[in-house]
Amino acid sequence: MASFNKVQLLGRVGRDPETRYTQSGDPISNFSLATSEKVKGEERTEWHQVSVFGKTAEIVEKYVRKGALILVEGRLQSREYTDKTGQVKKVWEIVGSNVVLVDTKKSDERVSETSAAVWKGGPPADRIVSNPPFSKPSTPDGSDPIPF
Repeated sequence: MASFNKVQLLGRVGRDPETRYTQSGDPISNFSLATSEKVKGEERTEWHQVSVFGKTAEIVEKYVRKGALILVEGRLQSREYTDKTGQVKKVWEIVGSNVVLVDTKKSDERVSETSAAVWKGGPPADRIVSNPPFSKPSTPDGSDPIPF
């Protein structure tokens, strides 16, 4: 039987990413992501823990800041750990493979360098796309095809 584990979240970054490195030198960036929905007139916010690896982690560390609106694609993963009191705890986190910077808070120059960038699970840094794929269309002569 086949299985499927895919998560897509669009939300605001709750804190600046924290990046650490494995013993072999591979980067890992962690951050929280808030998603909201309205239920019977009340807004409900869920917090998600996100981890990204490799080149994606380096790019997230450089460009993503608290308050940025991002799209994260990845998979849901659980892990267990023992806390300081000896209690075994289980946490759920998103292991991100794709990150799209949708909108930024202009409070940091590094974030304002790009208004929309696409990163796919560990590509080289030159894969940053400064013009999003959903940019406004134009005709061959450069005029606007939409009159409004």
